[in-house]
Amino acid sequence: MFSTQFQFSYSAISKTLFSIMATVLLATVAGCQSSKTSKMSESERFNTWTDKKFDEAITRHPEWQTYLGIKKDYDKLQDYSDEAQKAELELSKAALKEMNDFDYDDLDDQTKITYALFKKQLEKEVREFKWRFHNYPVNQLFGRHSGLPGFLINMHKISNESDARAYISRVKAVDENFDQLITGMKTREKMGVIPPKFAFPKVRENIQTLLKGQPFEKAKTDSTMLADFKRKLSALKEMDASTKQALTDELSAALKTDFEVGYNNLLNYWTELESKADTRDGVWKLPEGKEYYNVMLANYTTTDMTAEQIHALGLAEVKRIHDEMMAIQKKVKVSGSLQDFFKHVQKNQKLFYPQTENGKKDFLADTQEIIDGMRAKLPSVFGILPKAGLEVKPVEAFREKSSASAFYTGPAPDGSRPGIYYVNLVDMKEQPKYTMEALAYHEAIPGHHMQIAISMELSGLPKFRRYGLSFAAYSEGWGLYSEYVPKEMGFYSDPYSDFGRLSMELLRAIRLVVDTGIHSKKWTREQAINYVVANSPGDKAEAVRSIERYIVLPGQATSYKVGMLKILELRKKAKMKLGDKFDLAAFHDQVLKNGPLPLDVLESQIDKWVQTASR
Repeated sequence: MFSTQFQFSYSAISKTLFSIMATVLLATVAGCQSSKTSKMSESERFNTWTDKKFDEAITRHPEWQTYLGIKKDYDKLQDYSDEAQKAELELSKAALKEMNDFDYDDLDDQTKITYALFKKQLEKEVREFKWRFHNYPVNQLFGRHSGLPGFLINMHKISNESDARAYISRVKAVDENFDQLITGMKTREKMGVIPPKFAFPKVRENIQTLLKGQPFEKAKTDSTMLADFKRKLSALKEMDASTKQALTDELSAALKTDFEVGYNNLLNYWTELESKADTRDGVWKLPEGKEYYNVMLANYTTTDMTAEQIHALGLAEVKRIHDEMMAIQKKVKVSGSLQDFFKHVQKNQKLFYPQTENGKKDFLADTQEIIDGMRAKLPSVFGILPKAGLEVKPVEAFREKSSASAFYTGPAPDGSRPGIYYVNLVDMKEQPKYTMEALAYHEAIPGHHMQIAISMELSGLPKFRRYGLSFAAYSEGWGLYSEYVPKEMGFYSDPYSDFGRLSMELLRAIRLVVDTGIHSKKWTREQAINYVVANSPGDKAEAVRSIERYIVLPGQATSYKVGMLKILELRKKAKMKLGDKFDLAAFHDQVLKNGPLPLDVLESQIDKWVQTASR
């Protein structure tokens, strides 16, 4: 029926993710209309049908249910077998045929958008099914090995004994679940789809970290999973100590058997696979790699831009941002070249928090202060505001070494879980003070939290548009646009903070260059790293982590700049046509009020708004 970016990490993915971490769930089903639908308008009938499809899809995806705050199938994990994916394909095809039963001309304007989006998603799933093995389900950035623990820790709430037993059941299912994962990886291996060589030691370290502590070894400290379970049980005041102990013993046994066996099987296969990995990092090396990359660019940008066009856009944007940075360099009176200014920033200890627990606490506290300051001023340029809460948290220790620097995960629709802005504090040199503002605006408000929470809270839209759609160019474009708007609101008063804003925008411009460089122009990993180091203020370690992200997530990095530039283009066009009638808050509401949209659909909606507002 439709696909969704289901992430427990960044708004990745994000964020993240969202990040996003990102697991794509194909959700489709065939169904029959109720006899009551004959009394409905065609729009009501179609929206009811899409809600039915969404609900049926949810029943096939236990982890998605948990993400949405639904405690049905709370003891089950996702089916990752190829048989399940083939079944989803057939349901998508059947749903496409069912859409012919509706009269498009009889739909109201909003439902016509719904119809177009639903059809686009179905066609996309059918079209892209052939590429389902052209990815790396285990890599240094995200994957089942880190996503599953992150899911249990952050999404699986324990309110009673039944919830605790469901948690244990999910841990017991890890062995079988990882067998499905390994089977899929072996299919990829036969095709020549093998993760890049640099990913292997990092994934190994992640897995080994998860298997440290009790009950995996005799130690004074608990493992990550056992500590999480105990923490959740300790919060249950009504549960007696003997029940808590019995449950803890049962989880320990499950961790020592099913969980550890599953991870060791994965680790053993990972070790075997490493001997076949190489240093050709672009997806051009995969079967039909050029075509696959073009599909990914179209998917992430929702445009028909070619790799060459995106590369050229990136080079032009890098130059423009460099010029703006040099203006700030003059303002703070630092002599030399722009690269000299980058070095000055890197060596200025006043611009960094210390690598201590107090330094990390101060970062989190100051980030919260930034968010609170923005929240107070939101009504001045935004009409629609999110109701969901927002929490700032550090990335957990078991995944911080390979995780993104920041990402966001959305709230539960029922309010049982707030949106979470994660910051990676493993190396405080990678979280400088001068980028704090822009980072918080991107991941929290007015960025991802605002956009995703509002999308979930929209009334009158079918469920799949509120919970089941994700267009990277829209969401990441909005996130990057959200870094820019605060400057117009009077934020970034310190020139170094404004430099930080530009440095983050610069990174997104650089992404256009290096992503296409790696996957289309056959740049090496080292060539791409050197380009980042030479053109940005970040250190080499940060550049390495960035490039390795783009390698395992081809095309995704291009969505930010393409999306932001489209939003700015639409705003400029609306302002020119409306003149004194242009209202920034009204424009923002128009961008947000329909939920995630492909850029062409967003443009058509803004054009309609301009026509109406100009009368």
